[in-house]
Amino acid sequence: MASRSFSRHSILRAELLQRYSKVRFNDEGLALAGEALIDFAHGRRKMITALEHIDDEVLAALPELEVISKHGVGIDMLDLQAMARRGVRLGWTAGVNRRSVSELTIAFMIALLRHVPQTSREVSEGAWKNHQGRQLTQRTVGIVGCGNIGKDLTPILRAFGCTLLAHDILEFPEFYSAHQVEPVGLDELLQRSDIVTLHVPLDDSTRNMLGGERLACMKPGALLINTARGGLADEAALKAMLLNGRLGGAAFDVFATEPPEDLELLRLPNFLATPHIGGSSEEAVLAMGRAAIRGLDVNRLPTADLRNHS
Repeated sequence: MASRSFSRHSILRAELLQRYSKVRFNDEGLALAGEALIDFAHGRRKMITALEHIDDEVLAALPELEVISKHGVGIDMLDLQAMARRGVRLGWTAGVNRRSVSELTIAFMIALLRHVPQTSREVSEGAWKNHQGRQLTQRTVGIVGCGNIGKDLTPILRAFGCTLLAHDILEFPEFYSAHQVEPVGLDELLQRSDIVTLHVPLDDSTRNMLGGERLACMKPGALLINTARGGLADEAALKAMLLNGRLGGAAFDVFATEPPEDLELLRLPNFLATPHIGGSSEEAVLAMGRAAIRGLDVNRLPTADLRNHS
């Protein structure tokens, strides 16, 4: 049981112990990697992981391992090809935390539009300034990645009367038609959107997908939200655009390096940061944990196309 969040959850522990008598929990709350992870999992046939990186070297050192079940929906930390080669099955349920992430995304949008972080800080410091903000209602929102979370976010934004643009490598014509979503290319989405929100996995095709040139395509004063994965956007280029006022604001729940080290970025008044809490609501943690328990009995090997459906 490598996952720290699962190991400290009393309900999930009890439910797992009802099904398995010999369980090793990560009771010390260690961030397990490399040799420490191998030592922890040595001799185990099944393992529940969260943010632990499982590569071919780790798998080679754990020949008894038969199943890795995921506590969460992101699988970019798992070498799926190596797992398939070595016959290690994957227990994974897509989208189980989607509402938790969607709600945080909406909270980010409203907080930035109404200058909530900045004004709260000013009031705590004794200032009383009225900052005129904007409403989310009738904004144009660009959703990059229309998987489970992007689809869950869509009707919520439609309830605010937002105009919705979407970009995805897959096509969802029936969904787009039903929810009045306009599919567009990434550059057009960036140029037209008041708010851009990222909901794609991290892989070779998406890493740094919003580099400096792409960020410069965004509308002046636009907002950027990332509750997906760190490494999708160039954080240094983003900081420069926030400093010079080219962008109105950004909110990140995920970073290329966690915890993030760029304190100048974190302290900007138009930047909002949270410590990877998107899927950490009580309800989502419980749902992800129960899905992970079910996943221990999976019989299928991982396939490469799983990354497109998280």
